[in-house]
Amino acid sequence: MTVAHPHDALSAASAHSTDQALNHVIIEFYEKLSSWEHAIVRDKGFSLSQVHTIELLGVHGAMRMKELADKIGVTTGTLTVQIDKMVDSQWVMRRPHESDRRSILVELTEKGQALFLEHDALHLQLTTDLTAKMSAKERSLLLSLLTRMNQEF
Repeated sequence: MTVAHPHDALSAASAHSTDQALNHVIIEFYEKLSSWEHAIVRDKGFSLSQVHTIELLGVHGAMRMKELADKIGVTTGTLTVQIDKMVDSQWVMRRPHESDRRSILVELTEKGQALFLEHDALHLQLTTDLTAKMSAKERSLLLSLLTRMNQEF
């Protein structure tokens, strides 16, 4: 028969408490970041989902519709409607894939690239502001931890 040590119960309670606190902090950060993003996008003439599409294409380059839909988390049908609007606004263009005739690539136009660079600069400024009081070692650790978290999705 094994005897549970009081220390084990405290460790479990402490881990649960830390998990709860981490949960609330992550949610709070997400809400604040979302509010910031909405404030930036408001009155610019495009939607948050369109900005996310521009961000993905700006970072990753031309993508197949299916791949882009998967990254955004929407169906290709939903993405098609959005891309149609973005083509009309001259932010993106469609072109045939070089080696797969069944695939269509979506990529930023010059206007879309300019929008990406402008928006990315705002994100960089926010990141700089948020991490200004962190040491280089803390920023490096944060990068490592967030990278590991992103890999879980």
